[in-house]
Amino acid sequence: MNIAEQIRAYEEKRTTLKTANAAIMEKAGEDGATLDADQSDKFDENEADLAAIDKHLDRLRTLETAEVKQAVPAVGDDAAAASAARGGVIQVKTQPKLEPGIEFARLVKCFGMARGSIFNAKEFALSRYGESSNAVGTLKSLAETGFSKIERAAVPAGSTADGNWAADLVSAEGGAFADFVEFLRPSTILGQFGTDGRPALRTVPFRVPLGSQTGGGAGYWVGEGKAKPLTNFDFARTTLEPLKAANIAVLTEEVIRDASSNSEMLVRDALRDALAERIDTDFIDPANAGTAGIKPASITNGIQSIAASGTGDADDVRLDVRSILQQYITANNRAQSAVMIMQSGTALSLGLLTNALGQSEFTGIGMNGGQLQSLPVITSEYVPAGFVIVVNAGDIYFADEGGIAVDMSREASLEMDTAPTHDSVAPTESQLVSLWQTNSVGFRAERTLNWARRRPEAVQVLRDVAWGGAPTAPSDPV
Repeated sequence: MNIAEQIRAYEEKRTTLKTANAAIMEKAGEDGATLDADQSDKFDENEADLAAIDKHLDRLRTLETAEVKQAVPAVGDDAAAASAARGGVIQVKTQPKLEPGIEFARLVKCFGMARGSIFNAKEFALSRYGESSNAVGTLKSLAETGFSKIERAAVPAGSTADGNWAADLVSAEGGAFADFVEFLRPSTILGQFGTDGRPALRTVPFRVPLGSQTGGGAGYWVGEGKAKPLTNFDFARTTLEPLKAANIAVLTEEVIRDASSNSEMLVRDALRDALAERIDTDFIDPANAGTAGIKPASITNGIQSIAASGTGDADDVRLDVRSILQQYITANNRAQSAVMIMQSGTALSLGLLTNALGQSEFTGIGMNGGQLQSLPVITSEYVPAGFVIVVNAGDIYFADEGGIAVDMSREASLEMDTAPTHDSVAPTESQLVSLWQTNSVGFRAERTLNWARRRPEAVQVLRDVAWGGAPTAPSDPV
């Protein structure tokens, strides 16, 4: 670091130490006690560090002042001449705009071809994508942090934890990882909340008790000299534990070595789709009752559904919308952040409904969503057939680490099954396939999240929906 950067770093450290000591004294003040032994030692240690930092800052500032006095002005009458005098014109190359997720796929491919060596991965990226590519910039940054080669699981899980290889990917050179997260989220129902004008879910931290009132008390009129009645309230407590949604995609080395853009899309889509389907299905499926410590119940589980009134005209649709929203009104929940979730085909049918004059009955809605009766609409093929779901977004607790953890291995042995049976706690016999022996690479992606209804009336379900009638299915070959 140059002198200015060192000064800035020590000033930030000084601020941190001052804040820590202020917090120690504030805690003692709240407790009404003097500092205990640990607090005293920590406070004194911080004060000693502060004194040393102040002296060091004085030295750095003295050097900085001396350097400024020795600086020589650049020669030239304009900016171009001055730049040339300093050693030439600096050219900045702009990066070509890639499809979302491609840059992350490039990183994954380079790691795979390099067998987990960051330095070799950088060389692969350099030969394939060029010196100025984001992939090369990211891998250079990783190499400079001291990572050389990681045995067994060749790439550690990427996370936002300090010191992890993914922590620096939020920098200007690290667009690849952020690019992947941006690509994954809009592909899920959860990712569409809080975007394009739709209300967001109520974000909460993991493992923090969340209190809610489930029953109200009563007030009474009391006559003169009469005893005042007592009342009581009902409360509940919810805590969201971190749960994982994960899957593993296995690719052959031949696919990874393929330099075509199609192979990059294959890697990208394999990682994305592995999580998107599981998350969407379990978030919305009424049959998902959840499994303690493994996955949360869906937001629709246990909800009493309402039967749709008909299959034909727009009046049936309006009556169904009124019926489902009336449930919120009856429960004294105004549902000011209500969002409708339905299949794309259902939304398409609504957009095609017309009146006797050929005018659209419901403008602003189509197969990609939109609005119905001023309610935002999310479309997803993971919604069960014949269902329309209304979610009061503000009444859904949602906890999310906000990133994707990715591991890669060539040495692992896998049970190639969508429902593996082997278990390290209670081992059972199973057939395993060696990735090393079959020249394959396994990529594991996982996301840590959880959700829960804030109150029972947060979600309403309409069943047996066939708005616009059933579409004609193909029967004969062309």
